[in-house]
Amino acid sequence: QVQPGRSWLCNVLRSLALPTTHVSLVFVWSVTFWKDFMVFLVRCTHVVAGILRLRTPSLVISAMCIEMKSRVVRLPGVSRRNGPAVENHHNTGEWREIVSSAVTVLKQGGVIAVPTDTIYGIAGLAQNSEAIERIYELKGRNGNKPLAICVGSIKQIYRFCKVTVPDHLLQDLLPGPVTLVFERLEALNKNLNPFTPLVGVRIPDHAFMQELARACEEPLALTSANISSQISTLKAEEFQDLWSWLGLVIDGGPIGDVMSPVCRLGSTVVNLSTPGKYNIIRQGCALSHTEEVLQKYGLRSES
Repeated sequence: QVQPGRSWLCNVLRSLALPTTHVSLVFVWSVTFWKDFMVFLVRCTHVVAGILRLRTPSLVISAMCIEMKSRVVRLPGVSRRNGPAVENHHNTGEWREIVSSAVTVLKQGGVIAVPTDTIYGIAGLAQNSEAIERIYELKGRNGNKPLAICVGSIKQIYRFCKVTVPDHLLQDLLPGPVTLVFERLEALNKNLNPFTPLVGVRIPDHAFMQELARACEEPLALTSANISSQISTLKAEEFQDLWSWLGLVIDGGPIGDVMSPVCRLGSTVVNLSTPGKYNIIRQGCALSHTEEVLQKYGLRSES
């Protein structure tokens, strides 16, 4: 007979007319079973989380990134088929509003996706250590791989880098699809690439990026918009799996020929930290022009 106030397990066992000792043993066994089962589930959860953490951005990324809903905005004059045509649109109210929105997200420590003159990039404020950490988490990137900085003018390079080449050389290469590596100065955030005394600097030949860097009045930490080791992206849709981790996505249309592997090479990276010499770190998409300019000013290759 089922008696009120007793657990369902006791009532079932009582209906089976089992001895009291047997009831106690079954009760203890059931409690132990469920306890072990819950421990098993927790351990499985940890294993799955560890596997996913190798394939996707960190599962423990900050609450701000999880709660922030990405907005995707198209730059004025951009065509999905023909790519950016922004030269005549950067003085419009819509353009300025997009720049202002991007600056707001960056100043709050957020990370955004941006078009450049080579490939799509991910940017945060270089002087904000939390933004730098978010970039590494988002990309699943090795912490020993450096981030470049992006500035809005050649004058700003001297603020953060020990420049070893003539100013005219910088003017011949920048803005352009090249990353110049110099010794860093004290003004740069010590938590940006703390493992190296060098830093790469870019001024992309892209009106939006230049205006954004000038509006922020401080350097941007810049890297490619993709999971680390995966192919670089030439359209915003190609890194759509990252949108939910970003505070803002700036759609600048296709960059170059999306069918050409050459267009996905990214900028040419050259080390200029040694006076009178240069060393090509990455060939990129502008190797010939870069070397031509360097040799014009008498620099010799270290390789």
